[in-house]
Amino acid sequence: MHGRPGAVPSPAAADTSQSGTLEGEEFVQFYKALTKRAEVQELFESFSADGQKLTLLEFLDFLREKQKERDCTSELALELIDRYEPSDSGKLRHVLSMDGFLSYLCSKDGDIFNPACLPIYQDMTQPLNHYFICSSHNTYLVGDQLCGQSSVEGYIRALKRGCRCVEVDVWDGPSGEPVVYHGHTLTSRILFKDVVATVAQYAFQTSDYPVILSLETHCSWEQQQTMARHLTEILGEQLLSTTLDGVLPTQLPSPEELRRKILVKGKKLTLEEDLEYEEEEAEPELEESELALESQFETEPEPQEQNLQNKDKKKKSKPILCPALSSLVIYLKSVSFRSFTHSKEHYHFYEISSFSETKAKRLIKEAGNEFVQHNTWQLSRVYPSGLRTDSSNYNPQELWNAGCQMVAMNMQTAGLEMDICDGHFRQNGGCGYVLKPDFLRDIQSSFHPEKPISPFKAQTLLIQVISGQQLPKVDKTKEGSIVDPLVKVQIFGVRLDTARQETNYVENNGFNPYWGQTLCFRVLVPELAMLRFVVMDYDWKSRNDFIGQYTLPWTCMQQGEPAPLTPGQYPSSGCLPNAVLLPLPGYRHIHLLSKDGISLRPASIFVYICIQEGLEGDES
Repeated sequence: MHGRPGAVPSPAAADTSQSGTLEGEEFVQFYKALTKRAEVQELFESFSADGQKLTLLEFLDFLREKQKERDCTSELALELIDRYEPSDSGKLRHVLSMDGFLSYLCSKDGDIFNPACLPIYQDMTQPLNHYFICSSHNTYLVGDQLCGQSSVEGYIRALKRGCRCVEVDVWDGPSGEPVVYHGHTLTSRILFKDVVATVAQYAFQTSDYPVILSLETHCSWEQQQTMARHLTEILGEQLLSTTLDGVLPTQLPSPEELRRKILVKGKKLTLEEDLEYEEEEAEPELEESELALESQFETEPEPQEQNLQNKDKKKKSKPILCPALSSLVIYLKSVSFRSFTHSKEHYHFYEISSFSETKAKRLIKEAGNEFVQHNTWQLSRVYPSGLRTDSSNYNPQELWNAGCQMVAMNMQTAGLEMDICDGHFRQNGGCGYVLKPDFLRDIQSSFHPEKPISPFKAQTLLIQVISGQQLPKVDKTKEGSIVDPLVKVQIFGVRLDTARQETNYVENNGFNPYWGQTLCFRVLVPELAMLRFVVMDYDWKSRNDFIGQYTLPWTCMQQGEPAPLTPGQYPSSGCLPNAVLLPLPGYRHIHLLSKDGISLRPASIFVYICIQEGLEGDES
């Protein structure tokens, strides 16, 4: 345990009249003591001539020297004073009090997430395959994959959090009405038409950009016709039922061109195929080593599914696809993946293949660059292994590294993986579409996610974890429980960039713990890196307990500007070369989120961030 301990103010000490209650000025003084931030006061006084206020020029100096705002003008400084100074007299005099300074540091302007990345700031006019698309797996489930409840609530939750691709598994139901559930399991069933009505209602409440219905159809001809009727009648003008300009396109349309449109992804018949379509491998698509285990979790498969595993019998039991349903698949025709060469020679840009996580990860290792190039012209969807019966998740980062656009998640399951997914799609207005880096959009890209090489720039990240504020108790049932907090910082990106470091813990102080420790990371491909801050309650007897977290893309961090440091100012980790220009820190607050992504305000940690650019192609 290291760091400057913070003492929690005592109400008894503030009761100077010894009346047993805090009255008038006593309460005011106790509140001030309670909210005092010594580390912020120290920073404030380093720029304030009288220690009482920051003049316009002093605040301007702070913004330019410490907060990245090299081109900051007096007009911007005045605007911030008007926004955060609580007193009218301070605003009139164009000065910032300590309370106003703290208010600024805790605001979105002092947040670690760059406000410029919060609205839609990316080019939304490129083809769909140039974007990462927020995607959900078995969206109808709100529990596990075996006995969990199916509910339209799953679609409401996913769409409200910005998800743009939802999955619908459709089977024959009673009275001629198709139903949605996880086939051959005990999961409950819901009507397909109710799912479609829910999507119609909630599709564009969070984002105007297109929603993709990923259909896994196991229905008879008649009930496929019913599906087509429901889609057409319920979705109406929202449904994209023809190409945008009425002619055969040469590339996928953009999110901008498809605003407020719902697209159907599924199998499709064409005249060229003469009704002899090849069925896409049905989920769950398992590796041979998984098939035996998977059989424990499913009832006897129908003959159609047995044929998927028996290629000799496959042609004897080809399912029939209804033309009415087929005609609603415009740009997203599902096709089986055989090899990258086969796709290049036989498939078109409007066709999409699905991969199990196991298969996708193997392809990344065996042919990472080919996978990257494949994803520059065709969409890929990846889904969790069928063995994840508890609805657990994989880390989507590994699939994004190869440019896979639709990395489907079990969104009902909170945890590290969903933190990364939510953090990634927090940028760009939370619209569910994030433009891929240019090296994942170049059809001749040389990028290999397992072997990143030049011309990518390595960067060094320095994070001084300064302090924490009002961290909640973890075990509220335990009498007198006080947290012993530590901060863990994790980097997720290409394999060589994945790393973690943590501070020491501060004993018995969740109110205002002070760490003052510097952590250092080297990152080869910052364009793909995610940064996760986790506050834990140290427990020497068992695993540390989770308190809160915040995850964001590296490219969305606010940071400091380059300024020289003397060798004595380098961190003890020694990860920097001896002669560099290092950025001065940008002081930032990180407002923590719960396991379910709910704000824990006012719980936060206070850090400063600086990033040093490496040399071109530097991998050391």
